[in-house]
Amino acid sequence: MIDTSKYNTNDAFNAGLATRLKVLGPEYVKPSIEGAAEDPFMQTLQQFVTETAWGTVWQREGLDLKTRSLLNLAMLSALGREGELKLHTRGAINNGCSKEEIAEVFLQAAVYAGAPAAVSAFRIAKGVFDDMGV
Repeated sequence: MIDTSKYNTNDAFNAGLATRLKVLGPEYVKPSIEGAAEDPFMQTLQQFVTETAWGTVWQREGLDLKTRSLLNLAMLSALGREGELKLHTRGAINNGCSKEEIAEVFLQAAVYAGAPAAVSAFRIAKGVFDDMGV
Protein backbone atom coordinates (compact mmCIF):
# COMPACT_ATOMS: atom_id res chain seq x y z
CA MET A 1 0.00 0.00 0.00
CA ILE A 2 1.27 3.46 -0.86
CA ASP A 3 0.51 6.40 1.39
CA THR A 4 -1.01 9.09 -0.83
CA SER A 5 -2.67 11.06 1.97
CA LYS A 6 -0.74 14.25 1.15
CA TYR A 7 -1.71 14.21 -2.54
CA ASN A 8 -4.76 15.46 -4.39
CA THR A 9 -6.05 11.98 -5.19
CA ASN A 10 -8.51 12.74 -7.96
CA ASP A 11 -9.57 10.19 -10.60
CA ALA A 12 -6.64 10.95 -12.92
CA PHE A 13 -4.13 10.61 -10.07
CA ASN A 14 -5.63 7.30 -8.91
CA ALA A 15 -5.73 5.87 -12.44
CA GLY A 16 -2.19 7.09 -13.05
CA LEU A 17 -0.90 5.57 -9.84
CA ALA A 18 -2.45 2.21 -10.73
CA THR A 19 -0.87 2.24 -14.20
CA ARG A 20 2.45 3.46 -12.86
CA LEU A 21 2.49 0.60 -10.35
CA LYS A 22 1.60 -1.93 -13.06
CA VAL A 23 4.31 -0.72 -15.44
CA LEU A 24 7.16 0.29 -13.12
CA GLY A 25 6.44 -1.78 -10.02
CA PRO A 26 5.99 -0.80 -6.38
CA GLU A 27 9.73 -0.98 -5.65
CA TYR A 28 10.18 2.19 -7.73
CA VAL A 29 6.83 3.94 -7.34
CA LYS A 30 6.42 3.71 -3.58
CA PRO A 31 9.66 5.53 -2.68
CA SER A 32 8.99 8.14 -5.37
CA ILE A 33 5.49 8.93 -4.13
CA GLU A 34 6.07 8.61 -0.40
CA GLY A 35 9.50 10.29 -0.45
CA ALA A 36 8.18 13.30 -2.32
CA ALA A 37 5.17 13.66 -0.01
CA GLU A 38 7.42 15.19 2.65
CA ASP A 39 8.89 17.78 0.27
CA PRO A 40 6.33 20.13 -1.31
CA PHE A 41 8.74 20.97 -4.12
CA MET A 42 9.15 17.31 -5.18
CA GLN A 43 5.53 16.49 -4.41
CA THR A 44 4.52 18.98 -7.10
CA LEU A 45 6.44 16.94 -9.67
CA GLN A 46 5.08 13.59 -8.50
CA GLN A 47 1.51 14.94 -8.55
CA PHE A 48 2.01 16.24 -12.09
CA VAL A 49 3.69 13.12 -13.49
CA THR A 50 1.24 10.70 -11.88
CA GLU A 51 -1.83 12.69 -12.84
CA THR A 52 -0.84 13.96 -16.28
CA ALA A 53 1.58 11.46 -17.82
CA TRP A 54 0.30 8.29 -16.16
CA GLY A 55 -3.28 9.37 -15.39
CA THR A 56 -4.12 11.04 -18.69
CA VAL A 57 -1.74 10.08 -21.50
CA TRP A 58 -1.06 6.47 -20.49
CA GLN A 59 -4.84 5.99 -20.03
CA ARG A 60 -5.73 6.90 -23.60
CA GLU A 61 -7.15 4.12 -25.76
CA GLY A 62 -5.18 4.88 -28.94
CA LEU A 63 -2.12 2.78 -27.99
CA ASP A 64 -1.64 -0.23 -25.76
CA LEU A 65 0.87 -0.22 -22.91
CA LYS A 66 3.40 -2.27 -24.87
CA THR A 67 3.42 0.21 -27.75
CA ARG A 68 3.70 3.14 -25.35
CA SER A 69 6.70 1.44 -23.73
CA LEU A 70 8.43 0.92 -27.08
CA LEU A 71 7.86 4.56 -27.98
CA ASN A 72 9.27 5.64 -24.63
CA LEU A 73 12.40 3.58 -25.23
CA ALA A 74 12.91 5.18 -28.63
CA MET A 75 12.48 8.71 -27.31
CA LEU A 76 14.49 8.23 -24.14
CA SER A 77 17.38 6.62 -26.01
CA ALA A 78 17.37 9.40 -28.61
CA LEU A 79 17.37 12.03 -25.88
CA GLY A 80 20.06 10.30 -23.84
CA ARG A 81 17.93 10.12 -20.70
CA GLU A 82 19.77 7.16 -19.18
CA GLY A 83 18.06 7.05 -15.78
CA GLU A 84 14.60 7.09 -17.29
CA LEU A 85 15.70 4.65 -20.01
CA LYS A 86 16.73 2.15 -17.35
CA LEU A 87 13.41 2.52 -15.57
CA HIS A 88 11.33 2.30 -18.75
CA THR A 89 13.29 -0.71 -20.04
CA ARG A 90 12.07 -2.51 -16.92
CA GLY A 91 8.57 -1.20 -17.64
CA ALA A 92 8.76 -2.40 -21.24
CA ILE A 93 9.59 -5.92 -20.08
CA ASN A 94 6.69 -5.72 -17.61
CA ASN A 95 4.44 -4.64 -20.52
CA GLY A 96 5.36 -7.70 -22.59
CA CYS A 97 8.14 -6.32 -24.81
CA SER A 98 10.77 -8.85 -25.81
CA LYS A 99 14.51 -8.30 -25.84
CA GLU A 100 14.35 -8.59 -29.63
CA GLU A 101 11.73 -5.84 -29.91
CA ILE A 102 13.75 -3.60 -27.62
CA ALA A 103 16.89 -4.22 -29.71
CA GLU A 104 14.98 -3.22 -32.85
CA VAL A 105 13.86 0.03 -31.22
CA PHE A 106 17.44 0.85 -30.28
CA LEU A 107 18.71 0.04 -33.79
CA GLN A 108 16.04 2.35 -35.21
CA ALA A 109 17.23 5.03 -32.79
CA ALA A 110 20.81 4.47 -33.96
CA VAL A 111 19.83 5.43 -37.50
CA TYR A 112 17.96 8.58 -36.52
CA ALA A 113 19.65 9.66 -33.26
CA GLY A 114 23.16 8.30 -33.75
CA ALA A 115 25.18 5.26 -32.83
CA PRO A 116 26.33 6.64 -29.45
CA ALA A 117 22.69 6.86 -28.33
CA ALA A 118 22.12 3.24 -29.32
CA VAL A 119 25.35 2.03 -27.71
CA SER A 120 24.28 3.62 -24.44
CA ALA A 121 20.74 2.24 -24.75
CA PHE A 122 21.95 -1.31 -25.41
CA ARG A 123 24.34 -1.10 -22.44
CA ILE A 124 21.61 0.14 -20.11
CA ALA A 125 19.10 -2.44 -21.31
CA LYS A 126 21.62 -5.27 -20.91
CA GLY A 127 22.05 -4.27 -17.26
CA VAL A 128 18.27 -4.28 -16.75
CA PHE A 129 17.92 -7.67 -18.45
CA ASP A 130 20.64 -9.07 -16.21
CA ASP A 131 19.00 -7.60 -13.08
CA MET A 132 15.61 -9.02 -14.08
CA GLY A 133 16.94 -12.40 -15.21
CA VAL A 134 15.58 -11.84 -18.73
